Amino acid sequence: MTPYTSSPWWRHVGAWVLDTLFPPHCPGCGAAVTQADHLCAPCVNRLQLITAPCCRRCAQPFTSHAAGGATMTCAPCTENPPPWRQGRAAMVYDEMPRRLILPLKYADRTENVRLLARYLAIAAADVIGADSLLVPVPLHRRRLFTRRYNQAALLARALARMTGADIMVDALERPRPTPPLEGAGRARRQTLMRGAIAVRAGRARAIAGRHVIVVDDVMTTGATLAACTDALLAAGATRVDVIAVARACGQQEQQ
Repeated sequence: MTPYTSSPWWRHVGAWVLDTLFPPHCPGCGAAVTQADHLCAPCVNRLQLITAPCCRRCAQPFTSHAAGGATMTCAPCTENPPPWRQGRAAMVYDEMPRRLILPLKYADRTENVRLLARYLAIAAADVIGADSLLVPVPLHRRRLFTRRYNQAALLARALARMTGADIMVDALERPRPTPPLEGAGRARRQTLMRGAIAVRAGRARAIAGRHVIVVDDVMTTGATLAACTDALLAAGATRVDVIAVARACGQQEQQ
């Protein structure tokens, strides 16, 4: 598997022409930058990137390696282990990631996908392997019709192009709609997501025996990712990991 595939020459020429006609701007603040789909230096400095030490199950950052103990697992994951094997996230979900993710999610700013996928590829480099199958968290068809695209699927597609991993964008579905989870606490989210995600008919055979990685934009309480994982394991996946661009930490998880 190649970590990053090189672009053909004509894409570089096309990018140069576009940058000349329409000078690129930072997606975070609008300042001029030298390259499209890149943050300016001040915005990069505002990102709280998640690196070791962090919980290997949910990507919760630790203050020190000793805080995670020998297993590098946080207390909540030790007491109530999630159904997936490992979890990774690129950054803490605070002000700067919100400026990048919320416009992608609700305002058609799909140009932010490449930027976010690059950070996700770095954070998940030790999880994505040659045999991995990327599967995005699904939207219910009603929400997909309103939004016109699934931001998790766009991220998974970009990540597949960058890493060479396999992808199945329609592996999962939401048989029934769920109310918006923003503002719901952990227990409420778990209740709402119970049975809300299933493997799409005809996809179980392609999932059986595979290492599946669920891709999402934000990891909050993990209820949605757990519902995806349960469905994939029931379909015969041998291992499921989860990755997200950003991780809500501390009090954010309860909001």
